Amino acid sequence: MATCYRHPSRETGVSCSNCGRPICPDCMTTTPVGMRCPECASQRTKVVRMRELAKVPRVTYALIAINVLVFLTEQGQFTLFGSEIHGTVINEGFLSRAAISESHQYWRLVSSAFLHENFIHIGFNMYLLYLLGLMLEPAIGSTRFAAIYFTALLTGSFGALFATAAASLGASGAIFGLMGAAVVELRARKVSVMQSGIGGLIVLNLILSFSLANISVGAHIGGLIGGFLAGLAIRTADERRVPALGFIVCVALSVVSVFAGIAVAGATGSGIA
Repeated sequence: MATCYRHPSRETGVSCSNCGRPICPDCMTTTPVGMRCPECASQRTKVVRMRELAKVPRVTYALIAINVLVFLTEQGQFTLFGSEIHGTVINEGFLSRAAISESHQYWRLVSSAFLHENFIHIGFNMYLLYLLGLMLEPAIGSTRFAAIYFTALLTGSFGALFATAAASLGASGAIFGLMGAAVVELRARKVSVMQSGIGGLIVLNLILSFSLANISVGAHIGGLIGGFLAGLAIRTADERRVPALGFIVCVALSVVSVFAGIAVAGATGSGIA
């Protein structure tokens, strides 16, 4: 068990809601936003009420709206800037080793994560995105949430290219990344991952990933690892009061994933699995 940072001989299961340091009963100060250590309690901070915390997570809803809009464009013929588009949205957007290695269509690393095969596919992914976004975005902030999402999206694309030569699409890699980041945040707040339901959600989805056909296991595993690493980097940087470092790590992970994905597609672009 952790010990109080001011009284090392005292064990405690409570941590400061602001800085995360463990504190004993003598060091606890009750505030509207939880228990705080003496240093944080003396700081003048804005009180965040529950109704303010529960505001609509903008990035989460924006991502859902974009995914739904793109899905609708997949369904039929429409006109864009005077040109008719029919059936090209998925064809020009899904993730493919050959398209990346031979045609250099690198946008597919991102575009594939906004495409879905059918109503069940997008419905399940958007439901998970809504649940995870509603929990995670208000807790860490919209900018950090977006950084984790897109880092996991790119690590998921790399994982998909690494694991199989088959074409893939869907937001599940990024969503698995949110699960990984949620684990980091829950552990930092001394909340049981399994009791929160996130642990069971990850296990269930991993079982489905390995059990069902036409599931990109590589994207799921890659996204989960990428989201966990991005969340850990952001949490560690915030605790050490150098938040910019967390974003730098996210950018580094994203860049490495892009180049690694291109390299994998080039090495196996001929179709050899």
